[in-house]
Amino acid sequence: MKKQTEKDKLTALYERLSHDDGNVGESMSIGSQKAILKRKTEEMGIHRYKFYVEM
Repeated sequence: MKKQTEKDKLTALYERLSHDDGNVGESMSIGSQKAILKRKTEEMGIHRYKFYVEM
């Protein structure tokens, strides 16, 4: 079996839209969460990732 290397790893990025808070405000939008997660992930040097969304 091939050993997994750092470049083979895939990072999961999870966004969730809460219906309990009335979906109020920019910080609660899925688009905003994706932008924040993408920026922070790439700042950390992680370039292989996949978004998962719960609505």
